[in-house]
Amino acid sequence: MEHAVGTIVLVPLLAVGAALLTSAVGRVAKIPLVVFEIVLGLIAGPAVLGWIPSSDALQSVANFGLAFLFFMAGNEIDFSAIRGRPLRTASLGWLVSLVAGVLLGVLLAPTAVAGVYVGIALCSTALGTLMPVLRDAGELKTPFGRAVTAVGAVGEFGPLLAISLFLSGRKPLAAALVLIGFAVIAGLAIWFASRGPHAGFHRLVRATLHTSGQFAIRFVVLVIAGLVGLSIAFGLDMLLGAFAAGVLCRVLLAGAAEPDARLIETKLEAVAFGVLVPVFFINTGITFDLHALLTDPKALLLLPVFLVLLLVVRGLPGSFAAPRGSTFADRASMTLFSATGLPIIVAVTNIGLREHDLASGTATALVGAGMLSVLLFPLIALVLRRRSSDGGLRPPDPDRVPIVG
Repeated sequence: MEHAVGTIVLVPLLAVGAALLTSAVGRVAKIPLVVFEIVLGLIAGPAVLGWIPSSDALQSVANFGLAFLFFMAGNEIDFSAIRGRPLRTASLGWLVSLVAGVLLGVLLAPTAVAGVYVGIALCSTALGTLMPVLRDAGELKTPFGRAVTAVGAVGEFGPLLAISLFLSGRKPLAAALVLIGFAVIAGLAIWFASRGPHAGFHRLVRATLHTSGQFAIRFVVLVIAGLVGLSIAFGLDMLLGAFAAGVLCRVLLAGAAEPDARLIETKLEAVAFGVLVPVFFINTGITFDLHALLTDPKALLLLPVFLVLLLVVRGLPGSFAAPRGSTFADRASMTLFSATGLPIIVAVTNIGLREHDLASGTATALVGAGMLSVLLFPLIALVLRRRSSDGGLRPPDPDRVPIVG
C-alpha cells in the first residue's frame, strides 16, 4: 500500500518537475520534455533511488498513455499536406530502412528471428514524440516540418504493419489476411466518417463542450478503446488500433465549426500530453534495466552501435524526403529527426522479451539507444535547423500537392 501511495504522488510530481526543468533549461537549450520525463523516471525508479517500483497498475496506465501518443500522431497528421513527393520519398526511404535494418539485425543478433526484431526497431521514427517538438519550434506547418511529418508517419505506421505481419506468431499469409480484415473494418469506419456533415453529432459535441458531459472527449476515448480492443482481438499490436483511431477521429471531427475544432484539439492535447503520455515516458525510465546494461559488456557495446545504426539505417534514408533546395544543415537535421525513435522500440522489445525471442541485454541496449536518440537527436537537429542559411525560413513548399475543390 505504501508503494502504491508513493507511486500515486510521485509520478505526477515527476511530470510537474519535468515541465519545470524544461522551462528552466529552455532558456539555454531546447531539450525535449520527454528527455526529463525519462531521466526523472530512471532516477526515481528501481535502477537508482528505488522510490517508485515497477508495477502492473502503473504499466497499464503507461500503456494507455502510449496508445494516446499514437492516437495523437494519427490525429495530427494532415495527409493532404504530405501527399505527393514528401510521402513518396518517405515511403521509399522507409523500405530502404526496413531492408537494411533486418539485414544488419540478422548479422548482429544470434538468431534470424532476433534480427527481425532488431531490424524493425531500427527502422522506426517517433512521430508522436517529434510532433510536440516541431510544434513548439514553430516548424509543424513549414515545408521542412511537413517533410519530417511524412517521414515520421511512415516510420511509425510502417513498423506497426511489420510487427503485425512478422511478429504476430502467425504465418505471413494468415497475418496478412488478418491485417487486411482489420484494415477493411477501420477503412469502412473512416469512409463512413468522411460521408456527410454528421450535423446531429456535431450539435451534440458543441452542446457539451463547456459542460460536464464533454461528449467529444468521451467519444474519442471510446474510439481509441474500440479500435485498440479490435486490434488486440485480431492478434495485432494495439498501437495499430490507436493510430487508426487518430485518423478516424480527425476525419470525423473535421466537420466541426473551426472554433469548436480548435477547442477539441486543445482538450485532447491536455488529456494526452498533460496526463497520460507523461506516464508512459516516466514509466519507460522506471522500467529501464540499467543494471542489466551495466553488467553485460555485450549490451554495453551494443548501445552505441545501435545508436549509430539508427542514424545509418533510419536517418540517412529518411533524409530523402527533405524539401527540394534544402541546405546541408537541413538534410543533417532531417537525418537526426528521422533517426529519433523510442515508442516503437519499446513495443518491439517488449514483444521480443515476452516471446523469449530477444535477449534481455539486446532489448535493453535497443531501448537505451532509443532513449539517447530522443535525448540527443532532436536537440542537435533544432540547432542545425536554426543555423540553416535561411534561418529556418522557407518559401512556399514546392512539393506540396495543391488541394482541388
